[in-house]
Amino acid sequence: MAANNLDTQYALSNTTYYAIIVAGGSGSRMQSALPKQFLLLNGKPVLMYTVEAFYKSNSRPSIIIVLPKDYHQYWLELCKDHDFRIPHHLVNGGDTRFQSVKNGLALIDNPDAVIAVHDAVRPLTQVTAIDNAFTYAQQHGNAIVAVKSRDSIRQLKNGISAALIRNEIYLVQTPQTFQSGLLRRAYQQPYRDDFTDDASVVECLGININIIEGSYTNLKITFPEDIAIAEMLLSNQQ
Repeated sequence: MAANNLDTQYALSNTTYYAIIVAGGSGSRMQSALPKQFLLLNGKPVLMYTVEAFYKSNSRPSIIIVLPKDYHQYWLELCKDHDFRIPHHLVNGGDTRFQSVKNGLALIDNPDAVIAVHDAVRPLTQVTAIDNAFTYAQQHGNAIVAVKSRDSIRQLKNGISAALIRNEIYLVQTPQTFQSGLLRRAYQQPYRDDFTDDASVVECLGININIIEGSYTNLKITFPEDIAIAEMLLSNQQ
């Protein structure tokens, strides 16, 4: 499996914390031919904000970006154009998110590691959430950030809708963080269509998933209007 290192002095195997940033999304729902992780947010690609969040955290994990092979050179050119020097490794993406995460995991050989898996298109993740996730997962095995639903929730099944208890509903975000042995064991399972995120893969082992507090500003760039919202939130942070 191909892997490119932005900095040859960057020793990936000597750290305890790792971040696998999965950047396999397309631009279909953004009505853009360019994958959304490369779209400009206040003049800078979305993915760069995401990487910076982990780099600025106290945890300072080793960073692995999982990216479709055809976009590796494009990303390296963007890094040059924006003078982006944060050390990271590039790994080829897979046909599914499941396979992409497996490709990232293959680069980590530290059995005592704590690994965060994160969406490339969540550029506004707070560093406190990153640090809290690493700390909690190191102590308790896993941690996923999530927020309570602000809206009433209904489930539609077989044409019949039913109200759910809002206080029991959480909207799951990333990072989703796990002890290395647990995550590796989970990803040895065969792929299933109901594996929607890393928590669902680990949960399939019979493991209880721990929820920690996320943020409503931890926006996932999915639709065109999300760029404008993210730019406004960034302006408010300055």
